Amino acid sequence: MRMYDIIMNKRNGGVLSDEEIAFFIDGYTNGHIPDYQASALLMAIWFNGMNEHETAVLTDCMARSGDMVDLSAIPGIKVDKHSTGGVGDKTTLVIAPIVAACGVPVAKMSGRGLGHTGGTIDKLESIPGFRVSVAQEQFFQIVRDAGLSVIGQTGNIAPADKKLYALRDVTATVDSLPLIASSIMSKKLAAGSNAIVLDVKTGSGAFMKTLDDSIGLAQAMVSIGERNGRRTIALITDMDLPLGHAIGNSLEVAESVATLKGHGPADLTEVCLQLAANMLYLADKGTLDECRRLAEDALSSGAALEKLRAMVIAQGGDVSVIADTSKFPQAPVTYEVKSPSDGYITHMETEKCGIASVALGAGRESKEDDIDMSAGVVLVKKTGDKVTRGETIARLYTAKQSALPEAERLLLDAITFSDKQPAPEKLILARVSKDSVERF
Repeated sequence: MRMYDIIMNKRNGGVLSDEEIAFFIDGYTNGHIPDYQASALLMAIWFNGMNEHETAVLTDCMARSGDMVDLSAIPGIKVDKHSTGGVGDKTTLVIAPIVAACGVPVAKMSGRGLGHTGGTIDKLESIPGFRVSVAQEQFFQIVRDAGLSVIGQTGNIAPADKKLYALRDVTATVDSLPLIASSIMSKKLAAGSNAIVLDVKTGSGAFMKTLDDSIGLAQAMVSIGERNGRRTIALITDMDLPLGHAIGNSLEVAESVATLKGHGPADLTEVCLQLAANMLYLADKGTLDECRRLAEDALSSGAALEKLRAMVIAQGGDVSVIADTSKFPQAPVTYEVKSPSDGYITHMETEKCGIASVALGAGRESKEDDIDMSAGVVLVKKTGDKVTRGETIARLYTAKQSALPEAERLLLDAITFSDKQPAPEKLILARVSKDSVERF
């Protein structure tokens, strides 16, 4: 078999065989196929696409290019959740404890943030002492004992994806639906869960800006999961404004704890309950309505909060900051952003809100950058709120006084004001399963 023939086949609009896909992934991962030939195939895929079977096979080969985690030592149906990334998206910190409190084990590997989107691992590391690097057997034991554990991705999960993504990034082939879907799902398949709930973001703060594009990505990922033996459901959730009020690592953990205590932001609470209900549904805990009630009970009873505490203790974190989030290290500089006019906030360009947080020190522009765990933004006002000129609409937290002007400019540029109150925005826009697409 020759790589030349595989490239020509896809260039001419052909369908790659299972053997051709396996030959490519194995050869490129092992260094036998050079970048220039891999780039040519990626571009041919960008132009001609892949069918559902090709995409599922590609994803499976990428997943099997490294370690395949075996979670069978943990009793029960294991359900994973993946978000395509957003601003203020702290849902894992709320959902995992809810689901664990309902008797469904959560053994989750998460990533770090890059650019304007935050990473769950960075947020957990803002808890003093919390260990995100845990040996596999200890990871399993924490899940068995506490019901949940969230750790960083190991170095050898889907190495083919790491190599291909770096190549896509410099060859203008990132925005190919089968390549995006296979990149995300290869890591989910390798992580070993029996079922997967996907939180596909759409809007100004998301990779997919339109609902139709987000549904297309969701359908591709659901198909991959189902064809590889994982029950999979996707929710399309709004990212035309940040989720909750906090953007930044310890600020988001504090907001997640408030949500688990029953007094978090309404939008964050609702999205978390919906996602948790779907995870419980895939774990055979009942109908969607029954699973929603289970999730609500876990929240209102305090059982979910206890699960978070148990995980923090098991992974070496200072649990006192969960009891009292004011004990988190505080940013030395606080600044209030004032409204420049009277009226209603009608739109927030979410990506700029995230970039403002990065400017304050809460995120990375490159993988090597350090993060200020106390830095970030708290939005006092959001889309739909009425404001008066000079009223505080956001608070900025940083150790870099010099960063305040740029962060304030970005935040004010992100906000649109009007005399008319906007219509309420939907939080959940669609639900995609193997059989249907429900638009809400």
